[in-house]
Amino acid sequence: MTRVKPDQLLEEPDWDSLQHAYGPAGDTPGLLAQLLDDDPEKQAYALSQIEMSVLHQGSIYSSTAPAARYIAAILPAKATLAASESAYPWDDRERPLRAALLEWLANFAESATYQDADDPDVQACRAVLPEIYTAALPYVDDPDLTVREAALSVVTALPDLADARLFERILASSTDRRERAAAVFGLGAIGADTSALLEDADPAVAVCAALTCTDNKEATRLILDALQDPATADGWFPEPLPQFDGWFRFTLISAAIDRTETFEELLPAALAVVPLGSGYTVDSDWGPLLAKAFPAPFDGKLTPVQRQFVSAIAEHDRNWGQIANPLIWLRKAGLPETREELRAVARS
Repeated sequence: MTRVKPDQLLEEPDWDSLQHAYGPAGDTPGLLAQLLDDDPEKQAYALSQIEMSVLHQGSIYSSTAPAARYIAAILPAKATLAASESAYPWDDRERPLRAALLEWLANFAESATYQDADDPDVQACRAVLPEIYTAALPYVDDPDLTVREAALSVVTALPDLADARLFERILASSTDRRERAAAVFGLGAIGADTSALLEDADPAVAVCAALTCTDNKEATRLILDALQDPATADGWFPEPLPQFDGWFRFTLISAAIDRTETFEELLPAALAVVPLGSGYTVDSDWGPLLAKAFPAPFDGKLTPVQRQFVSAIAEHDRNWGQIANPLIWLRKAGLPETREELRAVARS
């Protein structure tokens, strides 16, 4: 695809005829141009507004593809503004603006890949994905780790365009856990065999490899073993990688549930997870495990493994309070919704 100058990408579209989340996109070219402002606060404001309008919660509009093309085109230009690339107020991390732009492009790539292919706006976005990939690829080797990671998130979001040799090179040359883990997920996304990485010297990387290996008993064992020390697993990635949401244990729990046939196999991991959970995290940790423990609603009699798990839930103080989410999971399992009643069931 022919490279087009950024100014041309602002001038060519009839922005007033395009739409974003809040109506006509006539304000979009001004916001895009503001990304090149020397004032970091103005850059941050512009990016936050673009995030809310042309890619609102991952939704795609007629303005999304031309906005993405412009953002990809200005990635090289940001090299001249290194002095202003410090901290930005749209979140609590410190990283270069280029990294934030690449993260936006990764979100764009994911949305374009997974949304309805029959939608003309989605089709327009998919048409520019090779351009986005080409623009992001050089920054996989950027001197700044945060830029490299953000560029890698774009590449891994586009497995049809990615090359396994890139991920293999990163795994062989990098000493950064997050970067190597992202490369593992990249290999998994393109369908490469990652089973050799189950023996990686870094346990976090080995477990990430396990997540990409299906129908592999050793991979399942690694996942279950990691869940028996969920605090350590969470500590591997205190800031989530783009490939998963929230604490790492959430992803491990989901994988463990999918890969085991019975709750008996899960019990040691499930009991280890409960002390880290609360009413706020139940939907991602002990709630799904409870559903696995009770494939059919409670009928008045508990199996030994059900009894152990129910007792652990009842005795953990942070499961009880003003948050209603735990009650929803208890209700689905046919269990009582008060702590004392649940204790009584566990003792019966």
